[in-house]
Amino acid sequence: MTLRPIRNEEDYETALEEIEALWEAEAGTPEADRLEILVMLVEAYEAEHYPIPDPDPIELILHVMDARSLTRKDLEPYLGSRARVSEILNRRRPLSLEMIRKLQTGLGLPADILVQPYALQTTHHQAITTV
Repeated sequence: MTLRPIRNEEDYETALEEIEALWEAEAGTPEADRLEILVMLVEAYEAEHYPIPDPDPIELILHVMDARSLTRKDLEPYLGSRARVSEILNRRRPLSLEMIRKLQTGLGLPADILVQPYALQTTHHQAITTV
C-alpha cells in the first residue's frame, strides 16, 4: 500500500490494521519508518475527527488528587481554608487567579486548563451556571 493521507473511516481502519501488523518492527528498518509515518497520519486524523476535550478545572484537580493520593487538606496551601477547598471542589466557588497560580506552581497543574470555564453550582436550589 502506498502511503497517502487518511481521508475517511475506511482509510483510517486500514491504517490501524497496518499499524497493528507493523507494531513489532525493528527500529531503523523501512517497516519501522512506515510505522512511524502511519502513526503520525492516524494521530492527525484522530485530532481532527475525534478530538478529546480538556477536562474542566475541577475534574483535573480531582483526578490529580486521586492519582497522587492527595487529600482535601493537601489542597489548603493552594486553595485556602478547609471550607474554601470544599467550596471549590463542590463547585460553589470559582477558582481565583491566585489559586490557579498556586496550583500551577505548587502542583504543576496546567494553567491553560485551570482557566477554562466550568459549571458552578451557586446554591442547592439554583440552576448551575458557568464561570
